Amino acid sequence: MSTTRRGESEAHLALKRLAFLWAQANGYPIAALEVSLPQCRYRADVVAYRPQRNGTLGHTVVFECKQSAPDLRRDDRSSLEMLARLESVYRRRQILEKHLRIHYPTLRTGDTLFPEWDAHDFGAIEHRGYQRVTRQLTALQNQLRDGRKFEKLVRYACANLFYLVLPDRLLRESEVPLGWGVLVEKGDVLILKRKPIWHDCSEASRLRILQRIASVSTRQLIRRLEIADPSQARIQPRFSIERNSNSS
Repeated sequence: MSTTRRGESEAHLALKRLAFLWAQANGYPIAALEVSLPQCRYRADVVAYRPQRNGTLGHTVVFECKQSAPDLRRDDRSSLEMLARLESVYRRRQILEKHLRIHYPTLRTGDTLFPEWDAHDFGAIEHRGYQRVTRQLTALQNQLRDGRKFEKLVRYACANLFYLVLPDRLLRESEVPLGWGVLVEKGDVLILKRKPIWHDCSEASRLRILQRIASVSTRQLIRRLEIADPSQARIQPRFSIERNSNSS
């Protein structure tokens, strides 16, 4: 799979380009790629804004592009499901540790004054079942912390609408996050397969998104024009103030 200079796959970049073009063609004239979202630590692939004709603040839309199944599933893990699985694996680990303490009393480390508080080095016996459960527990904990992007974007009301952008081969209706619309790549265009659900988003959040779109677009233009970033340049005074010759 070919990649760009930033390490991004060409397929993923192509999906972002199609999402940008789709936004432009469907009433979202203000858009940018790789925009940090308010109220969360995530960055969206494409963010767009639709102004209102009456002059009031418009609404926002987020596009997340996924070009492979692992990429999709990494960001689509429901916290309730994850917590239930985590609790189940944690209970299995506790049961294993209980039995290992009985069958392997020599695993006690003896690092405290009271035997009942001693830790046990369960890794010393390389028990396959225990190692497998420990790996599962670690993976679930990591996923619970880092793998809930779709859910968090909706929960934190980061935008009014959310779209998942996928290649046609990757579409599985059962795996599409709840409340998200679906745009499927067919040829060189995106086809709307499912409409998104509207989410209320505060005016402050919408205004911050609009400001961040403008900021990203400005930085991209600065790089394209190959000019120095004005924010990094030191402003020199145009006129010098002559010192009064009579002053001491």
